[in-house]
Amino acid sequence: MKVVLLVVGKTDLKYCSDALDDYQGRIKHYLRFDTKVIPDIKKTGSMTELQQKELEGQQICKFLEPGDWCILLDERGKEFTSMQFAAYLEKRLQAAVKRLVFVIGGPFGFSDEVYTYAGEQIAISKMTFSHQMVRMIFLEQVYRAVTILRGEKYHH
Repeated sequence: MKVVLLVVGKTDLKYCSDALDDYQGRIKHYLRFDTKVIPDIKKTGSMTELQQKELEGQQICKFLEPGDWCILLDERGKEFTSMQFAAYLEKRLQAAVKRLVFVIGGPFGFSDEVYTYAGEQIAISKMTFSHQMVRMIFLEQVYRAVTILRGEKYHH
């Protein structure tokens, strides 16, 4: 099974980009993993938040394929400890699906259409982080989870 992190918009902070590259490289030693970027919506100045969410949602839905299990990283989702997330990831990896797709939306969240596609939602924290930092934190947690599952010493 392949694991994909689908994000809206590029990462332009160098320290975040460097961390993403580092963790993505680490994760690939354990999983078939990839990150896909949906370009930011252009000319959003005259759009409402709803219109922007709808356009981003259309792009997200175009990426999803039959057989994918889609999980939204959403502030209203279920929270896990690192150990619980490792167990959750193990369970999801054993499921008979083509791809496990985690999605980080744009600045205004997800459209109703995307919520319809999603199998579930998980939260990184009750705190709010920039979307770029959420990417970095999430990849670190995926790496932590796979090392927990392998009994390695990364998680103390």
